[in-house]
Amino acid sequence: MVCFRLSPVPGSGLVLLCLVLGAVSSYALELNVTDSEKATCLYAKWQMNFTIRYETTSKTYKTVTISNFSTATHNGSICGDGHNNPKIAVQFGSGFSWTVNFTKEASTYSIDGISFSYNISDNTTFPDAKDKGILTVHDAVGFRIPLNNIFRCNSLSTLDKNGVVQSYWDVHVQAFVQNGTVSTKEFLCEKDKTITTVVPITPTTAPSPTTTPTPKEKPEVGSYSVNNSNGTCLLATMGLQLNFTHDKVVSVININPNTTDFTGSCQPQTALLRLNCSNIKYLDFVFAVKNENRFYLKEVNVSMYLVNGSVFSIANNNLSYWDAPLGSSYMCNKEQTVSVSGAFQINTFDLRVQPFNVMEGKYSTAQECSLDDDTILIPIIVGAGLSGLIIVIVIAYVIGRRKSYAGYQTL
Repeated sequence: MVCFRLSPVPGSGLVLLCLVLGAVSSYALELNVTDSEKATCLYAKWQMNFTIRYETTSKTYKTVTISNFSTATHNGSICGDGHNNPKIAVQFGSGFSWTVNFTKEASTYSIDGISFSYNISDNTTFPDAKDKGILTVHDAVGFRIPLNNIFRCNSLSTLDKNGVVQSYWDVHVQAFVQNGTVSTKEFLCEKDKTITTVVPITPTTAPSPTTTPTPKEKPEVGSYSVNNSNGTCLLATMGLQLNFTHDKVVSVININPNTTDFTGSCQPQTALLRLNCSNIKYLDFVFAVKNENRFYLKEVNVSMYLVNGSVFSIANNNLSYWDAPLGSSYMCNKEQTVSVSGAFQINTFDLRVQPFNVMEGKYSTAQECSLDDDTILIPIIVGAGLSGLIIVIVIAYVIGRRKSYAGYQTL
C-alpha cells in the first residue's frame, strides 16, 4: 500500500489518500477525509477505470483505456460544511479529473453526481484526436443511502455516456460519517443483493425471420493476463467469436487479439478480465468462487459499437460456465458456446483459464471439459459392441430353434 499524507484542504482537516496496487493497469484507491478535529467525515475505497472512444483526424475511431492512478492526488476533497456539500475530487495522469458530489436529506445521503474530465489535446494519450480541449462527462446518479450506513458494491457497475464508459467495482463509500467512525452497517447495491439476470426483453409479437450470417473462420487464439502486487493473478488463453442479433440481423465477429487491449483485477472471491478494442467498448468476464473450493464464470457484460452508429449492450450476472476446482485451470480445446442471452452468444476455441491461485505465472493442472474427454467414447464403443454381439447371438438362437422344430413332423 502506498500512502500520501498531504496538507489540509479548505473545509476539512487532514486527508489521507492510499493507493493499493492491484493489477498492473488497475489501482485500488482509498480516501480518508478528516475534519479540523481529525475525525473521519468522508471515507471511500474503490477501483475504477475509464474507456474513451474518440474520433481521429482521418475520420476513424480509436479507443483508449485509462486505468493507471499511481500519480493520483485529491485536491478539493472536502468534508462539507454549511455552505458546501462533501466531495471527492481526484486528479491523475495528464489532465484527468474525477469528482463525486454528495447531498444529505433527513435520514439519507445521496451520491448526487459523478463527473469525469479529460484533456483530449494530449497527443500522447489521444494521438490524432480530431477534437481539442477539456471534455467533461457528467452523470446524475441520485443514489440514496441511509445515514450511518456504508455503501458497498463489489460487483462491476458502469456508466456509459458520450463515448466514455466509466467502470467501478469493489466500492465502499460513506459520506457524513458520524462521530468519526466509519459504519460497519452496509447498504448493498442491487447487484450485490440477490443475483438476477439482466437480459433483453423478448418481444411478445411473433418475430420475423432473421438473416443468417456468413460463417466465420476460426478466430485467432489470444493470451491475456492480469497482475497484482504478488505477480500474475489471472491467466486466460482463448479464441473468441461473438454472435449477436440486432434488429433481426445476426452478426458474427472474431476478436483479433493483436488489436485488443485488456485489463482487470483480482480479489479473494472475484476476478475480472476486461477486453476492449476499436469496436468493442468492453467485454467483461467476471469469475467467482463458490463453496470455497471451486471457481466458475459468473458474469459476462458486453457493449459494442455497431456499423450504423448504435450501441449493442448485454449483461448477465447469473451464468455458470467453466467450473473447476480452485488451484487448477479450466480447459476446453473444442468449440464451446457461452449463451449470455438469446441475442448474444460467445463461441470459444482452445480455451484455458485460471482466475485464481496462479503460481509463478503459469497454469496449474487443467480440468478438461466434457467435450475434450475422449475417454467416454471407450465405454460407449465397448457397450455398443457387446449389445451388437448379444443381438447376433439371440437372432442365431431363434433361427436355430426354428430349424430344430421344423425337423419333427406330426404322425
